[in-house]
Amino acid sequence: MKRLLTIVALSSSLTLGLNAEASTATTAPSAQTINQSANVINLAGKQRMLTQKMSKEVLMVAKGINADANAKALQKTVALFDKTLKGLISGDTTLNLPATTDKDILAQLKVVSDLWTPFKASIEKADLATVASTNIALLKNMNKAVGMFAKASGSKLDPKMAKTINLAGKQRMLTQKMTKELLLIANGIDVEANTANIKKTASLFETTLNDLIANCKKENIKTQLQVVSKLWADYAPIVKNADTSAQALKKANEANIPLLKNMNKAVKMYEASAK
Repeated sequence: MKRLLTIVALSSSLTLGLNAEASTATTAPSAQTINQSANVINLAGKQRMLTQKMSKEVLMVAKGINADANAKALQKTVALFDKTLKGLISGDTTLNLPATTDKDILAQLKVVSDLWTPFKASIEKADLATVASTNIALLKNMNKAVGMFAKASGSKLDPKMAKTINLAGKQRMLTQKMTKELLLIANGIDVEANTANIKKTASLFETTLNDLIANCKKENIKTQLQVVSKLWADYAPIVKNADTSAQALKKANEANIPLLKNMNKAVKMYEASAK
């Protein structure tokens, strides 16, 4: 745990650097192109995933699973969430994010920011109980912001495409949420509730993936979704059975990131197809 505190504490200095970067970056114009609208929905949606990824990573370290690598990954995840949140609010040309001008969305992002500050502190302190009890509030409020961004895209982006990017993006989050739930069980935190939760998360991921494949009209994206499907078939038994054996946890550590990366590749393909 001392290792986690030492490495994650570095994120504070890194965040200061990101603050400087965000403040000096030229803000993109408020009028968004179709591609910018798709990118905003994509990156806002990715924030949902990051809430679960960092929760998973702190739990991995606490369980001693590839602790050094997961602690370093956690540092990067914290920094990326912080940078993207600031970019969604004020704009960030390095992320192709225009500043948000919608007052309602800005108010919702303020809610997210207010939740993020204490959550980040609990991550840095490796306060597992607080991470476990507060990560869902951060996730839900970020999800609300994503829905608002998708709705606000209006005529700039086909509503069906906005919805699809949102749903596909949510799949990235579910890969991390189910892994987080597995690690909560492994760490003995709310075991009964998280055993029920992981089954629901796995079911939702599987149902949504099947729907995305069935309704996909672009062969290249469908092929990528089928790659995700094969990876999921390999990982699914562990999460569906809430298997926390040493062997299963090792496989979970190895399997969840390829699943995430390939789902993320599909999301980017949807984004690129938005014209």
